[in-house]
Amino acid sequence: MSDLKYYFSIFLRRLHYFLIVSVIVTAVSVIAAFTLPPAYESQTRLLLEGPQIPAELASSTVMVGLAEQLEIIEQRLMTRANLLAVARNQNAFEDIQEMTADEIVEAMRARTIIQTPGGRNPTPIMNITFEARSPQIAAGVLNEYLTLIEQQNAEFRTTRAGNTLEFFQQEVARLGQDLDAQSARILEFKTKNSGALPDSLEYRLDQQATLQEQVRQIDRDIATLRNQRTRLVEVFEATGQITEEQAAPRLSPDEERLQELRAQLDEALSVYSETNPRVRVLQARIAQIEERLAKAPEDAPDAAAPAPQRPGATMLDLQLSEIDTRISMLQEQRAETEDRLAELSESLARTPANTVALDELTRAYANIEEQYNLAVDRLAQASTGERIESLSRGQRISVIEPPAVPNTPTKPNRMLIAGGGTMFGILAGIGLVLLIELLNRTARRPEDIVKRIGVRPLATLPYMRSRSEVFWKRLIKITLYLAILVGLPAAVYAIHLYYLPLDLLADRAMNKIGVRW
Repeated sequence: MSDLKYYFSIFLRRLHYFLIVSVIVTAVSVIAAFTLPPAYESQTRLLLEGPQIPAELASSTVMVGLAEQLEIIEQRLMTRANLLAVARNQNAFEDIQEMTADEIVEAMRARTIIQTPGGRNPTPIMNITFEARSPQIAAGVLNEYLTLIEQQNAEFRTTRAGNTLEFFQQEVARLGQDLDAQSARILEFKTKNSGALPDSLEYRLDQQATLQEQVRQIDRDIATLRNQRTRLVEVFEATGQITEEQAAPRLSPDEERLQELRAQLDEALSVYSETNPRVRVLQARIAQIEERLAKAPEDAPDAAAPAPQRPGATMLDLQLSEIDTRISMLQEQRAETEDRLAELSESLARTPANTVALDELTRAYANIEEQYNLAVDRLAQASTGERIESLSRGQRISVIEPPAVPNTPTKPNRMLIAGGGTMFGILAGIGLVLLIELLNRTARRPEDIVKRIGVRPLATLPYMRSRSEVFWKRLIKITLYLAILVGLPAAVYAIHLYYLPLDLLADRAMNKIGVRW
């Protein structure tokens, strides 16, 4: 109980500090509360609707979530340029001509309240409220807000869809050029290595086997002719004549080979068509042998032969000459066949490297083709999406509740401002007293002396004032309290009238902190 009395006495001793702060704050808040002009609020409600066409049939290329779309709308609306344009078009403030651009933007943002839903699955609804000095201005500002929202939302969606379409158009053109360039590289490579490509490998292997068989057959024919020549000479030397059977004309190796190839061609035609590679090879060989036989001499050379020493010598010479001619022709044919075999071997040796290079070119072409096909497909989707946005069939904003002209002012809440200011002044005064006492370290009670120096005093003697001192002290306190209670409010009101209107000061403060009351 004694502590309470002590603290109360301290408070009475510092009462003038408390009164100064609380009276000033209370006077300012009361004067501002009852001098602030009335404010009117108009409200509109927007709904962000989903796409009008099912995504399974056709989807827009502007893939923006509902919450993100609401945030985009808010940020694009509250830009500096938009706020300045709307404020000046609607003459939103009485002294707007004297306000700077920063003050106009701050005032517009403080008077505009945008509410969006929260939570995990919010309904895409946006509430926009604007406070103005007249009902018409409040509704007019919101109408301009709606116009800006619809225009900017349409521009945002169509621009994004158009940019997507333009991107894929450029991608299709670029990949098409890459595809043409890769096709040209493949064509150039195939033209340069036409004889050593993997697609003709089987044909060249068959041709190589056939030519090798021809070489072996020619070698056998040459060996046969040489054996025949040797037998003829041996028979003539042994008997001195040549029998009719031995002298009978025989087919040349080319003629025998020609008959064999014709038989093989007949068999091949019975199985394959005339365009088959094997049939064409046989036809080419037959034509080659026929051409060679057409150029060969039909008879032996008409050289003047010496008189035969023995019967049958002339016949022997003719036979030997014919055999030598056939051997020479077979050797030439063998040389030609070996040249062709060498060319085939060289092309076959280059085929593996060409196969690897061609596979690499083909894989690159396939990759580019796959990217091209994917880009074409996405270009079609982008074109559809751009068409959807241009016709406003994607996400769109609907006005659920249009702005209405309010009939009565909604702000300021004068009682709240006055009462809140008074409570704040009282708390500020008490806080000032507490601060002063906390900073004051003077010992004023026996307990303070004990705490400071650890010595308990024997007794305490109070200061005894005379009647005149008590009178003057009370007079001074009363005069000071009256000056504070009457003079300070009067001074604050004089400042409001003649220097700086408190309502203007309060309005600027509300604009700074972004809160209206």
